[in-house]
Amino acid sequence: MSIISIRDIHTQFEEKIVHSGLNLDINEGEIYGLLGPSGCGKTTLMREMVMLQGFTKGSINILGKNLSDISQAEAQHLRREWGVLFQSGALFSSLSIYDNIALPLIEYTDLSRSMIDEIVEFKINIVGLKSGDAQLYPSQISGGMKKKAGLARALAMDPKLLFLDEPTSGLDPISAREFDELILKLRDMLGLTIIMVSHDLRSIYDTLDRVAIIDKKIIVYEGTLSDVKSSKSDFVQTFFK
Repeated sequence: MSIISIRDIHTQFEEKIVHSGLNLDINEGEIYGLLGPSGCGKTTLMREMVMLQGFTKGSINILGKNLSDISQAEAQHLRREWGVLFQSGALFSSLSIYDNIALPLIEYTDLSRSMIDEIVEFKINIVGLKSGDAQLYPSQISGGMKKKAGLARALAMDPKLLFLDEPTSGLDPISAREFDELILKLRDMLGLTIIMVSHDLRSIYDTLDRVAIIDKKIIVYEGTLSDVKSSKSDFVQTFFK
């Protein structure tokens, strides 16, 4: 079943055209990749999906809600249905790992402190961090740990959707493969639908069920990786050669 439907999306910043009529469908429970050359608008499209920026024309429908025709209250409710892991982790440097993960729970729920403590402990453990890591600050942990802490925060509100922007960038090969395994485990354990921007070819093959490839402002291929080489796109032929 399609959980995200994108139709005829156009994006333009002054004279610069980024997207010129994108169409794609993301199904419930799959790990879906947004691929393409640098500057093609992958992260821009993801930001449009999570309502961090607007698009010029077209429609994005997520969980039955049309983002072009949504009230402020509906938008606020919808944002609780997804988590986002930004490329750098985007942790608040002045907050401990515990406080970073607890922040959305404190801001958007009426849960007791003891319940928040339990949730944070659980999220820390399922992403592969140790309980003692909770009291550390972002400056005290490695890049891989920052990614895991950011992931735990993205999962704090038990979202249905998880958006990942270049989740393995900056990680050494071993940490990157561990992160791929973690993503697969969490998808199955939590029943997530995951949308991922990536350049990491190994990660792409190891984790993605289907992909959309953006090139020259349009989607040149959507489908499984087994048929991707049938695309005539120069980017596809070079990237997957």
